Amino acid sequence: MSTAEPELFTDYYDYNETDHDLVYLCENHETNLFGAKFTPVWYSISFILSLVGNALVLWVLVRYEKLSCVTDIFILNLVASDLLFAFSLPFWAVDHTSGWIFGKAMCKIMSAIFFIAYYSGIMLLTLMTVDRYFTVVHPVFSFRIRKISHAVTASLVVWGVSISVTIPEMIFSDIEVNWEESFSCVSRYPPESAHIWSLLGYYQQNLLFFLFPFAVIVFCYCRILNTVIRCKARKKHKTVKVILCIVVVFFLCWAPYNVVIFLFSLVELQVPEFLTCEMNNHLTYAFYISRSIAYCHCCLNPFFYAFAGTRFRKHLTKIASKHFPYKGIYKQPKYRHRSHHLSSSNEYSNASTFCTSYL
Repeated sequence: MSTAEPELFTDYYDYNETDHDLVYLCENHETNLFGAKFTPVWYSISFILSLVGNALVLWVLVRYEKLSCVTDIFILNLVASDLLFAFSLPFWAVDHTSGWIFGKAMCKIMSAIFFIAYYSGIMLLTLMTVDRYFTVVHPVFSFRIRKISHAVTASLVVWGVSISVTIPEMIFSDIEVNWEESFSCVSRYPPESAHIWSLLGYYQQNLLFFLFPFAVIVFCYCRILNTVIRCKARKKHKTVKVILCIVVVFFLCWAPYNVVIFLFSLVELQVPEFLTCEMNNHLTYAFYISRSIAYCHCCLNPFFYAFAGTRFRKHLTKIASKHFPYKGIYKQPKYRHRSHHLSSSNEYSNASTFCTSYL
């Protein structure tokens, strides 16, 4: 389904050190059957949770926030990316159960939608982390550059890069007959360059869309964490927990998937230890599981990047009290609302003013 994802069919051959003239067809029907049962269920759950969570965030943004600050612009783009990603999941769930029944044109369109959302989501998370870093660690400098117009421009750049990176995927996406004699939407590269395109997809995924974003996120949040600990914020311990959760969850969701992708690149490079049927089956199981875990990250984004903020919790409390009125449960929290738009740069000189309100 991707330039960065291996094609998992039965046309996989066992390496034989004693006789290079003989190859043996691997029987991996059980692993493919596992993927056909496990993947659609997980994709369906991810689709529902992402749809509900991100739709609620979108409602709060439009109804209450009015897109009045930089954070709202970034969250809006992240919501759009997550919803776009979730929209493609039912199509891939059907692909795993009944084969690709939507035709060649939809294969290209859904592949493009999926990977545009996939790449933009990771880049937007990184961009939001950098924005938080400057807001908390360098508040005076942030006041000068943190404009809505800059946020819109940065978001457009993210979408432009995502579309550009996805162009090869859209070109090479096609339908072919799979091991069950039904159609699948896969990447079909030119035979003379298939090896290069596969490796390019693997390492593009590992380096550009995991290791680099993860390094940026860890660096920024370490600096944010240090600033929060030093400042005299009432809720700094809660903020520290949120920061740690963001980094840990990002790593736990994406690290296993990228490790498996890297191991499949060793298969592509014909490393002998990775050319056995047993290793192929182990990698296939690991791929199905790690990919599903990674893709559910879009369900968690609403919680960490919206619901964890005091403003969003306040709006959610209003919505809950309006639609489910019951005295004694939905009490408005007693805190002073802190605006993101302060009147002078002097108010930005103390980083502690942002330690709790922004994170």
